[in-house]
Amino acid sequence: MIRLSTIRDAFEGVIPSVIATTDQEGMPNVSYLSHVYYIDDGHVALSNQFFSKTAANVQANGLATVMVVDGRTGQQYILDLAFECSETQGEIFERITTHLDLMSVEQGMAGIMKLKAVDLYRVEDCRAVPAANPLELPQPEGQDLRDHLDLTRQLAAKLATATNVEHLLDHALEGLERLFGFTHSMVLVPDDERMQLTTIASRGYDRFGFGSEVPVGGGVIGMAAATRRPVRISDLRRSRRYVHAVGAASGISGSDPLPLPALAAPLSQLAIPMVAQDRLAGVLFVESEQSFAFRHRDEEALAILAGHLALAITLAGQERDRPDSEVEDEPSTTETMTPLPGTLRIRFYPRDGSIFVDNDYLIRGVPGRLLKHFIEEHAASGRQEFLNREIRRDRSLQLPDVKDNLETRLILLRRRLEEKGGPIRITRADRGRIRLHLQGTPELTIVSD
Repeated sequence: MIRLSTIRDAFEGVIPSVIATTDQEGMPNVSYLSHVYYIDDGHVALSNQFFSKTAANVQANGLATVMVVDGRTGQQYILDLAFECSETQGEIFERITTHLDLMSVEQGMAGIMKLKAVDLYRVEDCRAVPAANPLELPQPEGQDLRDHLDLTRQLAAKLATATNVEHLLDHALEGLERLFGFTHSMVLVPDDERMQLTTIASRGYDRFGFGSEVPVGGGVIGMAAATRRPVRISDLRRSRRYVHAVGAASGISGSDPLPLPALAAPLSQLAIPMVAQDRLAGVLFVESEQSFAFRHRDEEALAILAGHLALAITLAGQERDRPDSEVEDEPSTTETMTPLPGTLRIRFYPRDGSIFVDNDYLIRGVPGRLLKHFIEEHAASGRQEFLNREIRRDRSLQLPDVKDNLETRLILLRRRLEEKGGPIRITRADRGRIRLHLQGTPELTIVSD
């Protein structure tokens, strides 16, 4: 019997699987499956969604035969299965539900692939199907022979040298490209107030996209955040074909796909939740225009690194947020700026914290409220520098007590201002100090609606 762990690529669902059953009279029934899920070397799970005849046959005799196909090589495998139980809740059920929800949501057809139950089967035998013609197997030099444990160790050691969260994020994405070859990556942090994830770091794209948002529960990134489970898609073409086929059969018209956060046409995506101290600190995301770009070992390596990032960000936030960790007594008011001629027309919307500079949208949420606060204080007193400590104590900023890390919000605001290249910048003057730079005289308008 072939060990299932050695044929994991056959459980990616790139090529549809087939299940065969018989009723009590021996009449066969054959159906296609959306997916066969690997559980361990002795068990698989099948999603029980649409095939009532298959379910009835399994209930009658408890047996099924399934064929799975390796999407990279075309090798077929036959699994002889014995039914063990059905589950409507639990870890396996939730994991499969997440995968099916993702395929629906990504195509704007949420809810059409509702999972009724997960059927667990014991694998009695697994054998390869002899190919009619020799298969073109990958060349040895094309196989992934990297030592993922050593690569993870190298990157973790590099991250340990980072002196602040900003350097930590940049080191992480640079290391993913240099060591793992993942050229398109990003980190997003949660905004629990608005149930969004916001891009704080990225690498490999035409633009950094700082401040771009993904809703929690939307797409690969949003699903990873909502479920706090890794989400990996090896070939998005398979998901799209399957969802549209189901939509047509159900009489539901699919809308245009939701815009992806970065690459226009990715084939592989992997999102890893960054969780520390039972709190979501962000999502680490990589994608590729190649299918099968991310394998199981990649997922395991990135899960370790995501945990490292989450803990570092959480601890940095706790250190910054501890009142006695700051040594400054009072903010500096003696150093003021001499604005260049011209007026900066700034609009602020209290409803969601949106801020516009000369009619161009900048950012919203906590970073938007922070910038509005800096500009107001500067206009009133000419102040240029601000303390983290006083920012946290200002209740008008509506900063969440625990869930939002002030440090990441300030990083996001600074990077967004730099990417825009406009007349406003903020810099880190010293530990615990923020400095505002303006090229022009601000004219702030509060827009209530």
